[in-house]
Amino acid sequence: MPIAPAKDANLTLWLDYLMAIHPTEIDMGLERVSIVADRLGLRELGDAKVVTVAGTNGKGTTCAMLEQVLLLAGHRVGVYSSPHILKYNERIRINGEDAQDIQVIEAFAAINRAREEISLSFFEFATLAGLYLFKSSKLDVILLEVGLGGRLDATNIIDADIAVVTSIDLDHQEYLGDTRELVAAEKAGIFRSSRPAIVGEPDIPNSLLEVAKLKGAVLHCVGKEFSYQLNQSDNHHWDFNGSKRVITQLPLPQLPLPNAATALAVIELGWPEISVDIIKQAIGNARLEGRFELACEQPLIILDVAHNPHAARYLAKRLNTFKFKRLYALCGMLKDKDCTEVINILADQIDHWSFTSLNTDRSASPEQLQGALRASSSSSQYASLSAAWSELSSKLTPDDAVIVFGSFYTVAEFKALSLNF
Repeated sequence: MPIAPAKDANLTLWLDYLMAIHPTEIDMGLERVSIVADRLGLRELGDAKVVTVAGTNGKGTTCAMLEQVLLLAGHRVGVYSSPHILKYNERIRINGEDAQDIQVIEAFAAINRAREEISLSFFEFATLAGLYLFKSSKLDVILLEVGLGGRLDATNIIDADIAVVTSIDLDHQEYLGDTRELVAAEKAGIFRSSRPAIVGEPDIPNSLLEVAKLKGAVLHCVGKEFSYQLNQSDNHHWDFNGSKRVITQLPLPQLPLPNAATALAVIELGWPEISVDIIKQAIGNARLEGRFELACEQPLIILDVAHNPHAARYLAKRLNTFKFKRLYALCGMLKDKDCTEVINILADQIDHWSFTSLNTDRSASPEQLQGALRASSSSSQYASLSAAWSELSSKLTPDDAVIVFGSFYTVAEFKALSLNF
């Protein structure tokens, strides 16, 4: 058994230790993590109101917009999210700032002492670390982004005051099931009796409704209790229609509009006193790394972590709103994703594909990715993202565009190149 890091150990040593003591990356279930949380008193978070956000896609962006609104309204806010892009600290934000190394190490050390004989996964350690730091920070609001599914995710040891399901589609089928009905039931596992359950998915599987009824949750669904639409007079504003108020002339967000509407449904129920002016400013300003992130304007370079068919369809729709001479794709994906479907959703829009390996054992090979394309499509293979970018960047003109996508790993490796545009 690996020995715990010394008191003066850095965060990297701690992260290596966490990976070594529980090598199974995904180990779903609440029993082990609940026992350790109870030993540390982490299931009682004081007066903080907790919002737990699940969904196939849109969890991070919904949390980012909620965070912006609540911070601007003067609340003390903690956000737990995953995965990170460049630094582990991104997973725990307190009042808009990433947790410092010393804070994370303190949390890890406390959790490691408390767990005694119990083995915890990397993600369970991360979740408990977030809760540990949130509790000591005396927050008004805690936003918990579900890592995988909902029912058996470590975040579900906390009873959410408001539960959110942003979208429902197929991903992680080996854990959540291979139908939308099965996936929806897992995500609805975060619902609680007599508490709001906000659903931003317009095509709701019956299984979610059944779980909500069984748990006694109070559903607020898009298309029923709240709705949204683009403003008829221009293409730069939209309107939100809630159960208690209507907000018109909202600025179009940089993040997905359906998730902005879902975030406003949460604000309406949890913090109805927040002014329209604050909401408009926060929604217009909210950003999140790797979510249709504009890295350069000439040539246009966009970074997106889209890695499943649902996200690929949204990405294709967003790309259609831009004008460019040629569109290149720099694509790396994980082999356990539906690579063929993702690539084919975007195939008609891409003039040339650069397929690359990623720096992880889970990476799909460039040959596998290229094999998903129709024979007539133009493509190249590369052993590394840096090699792919080196060749691709030499071809670009100011009128071209590049979409760097396929995984969090893809965006992270591109950002790590430290490019100056």
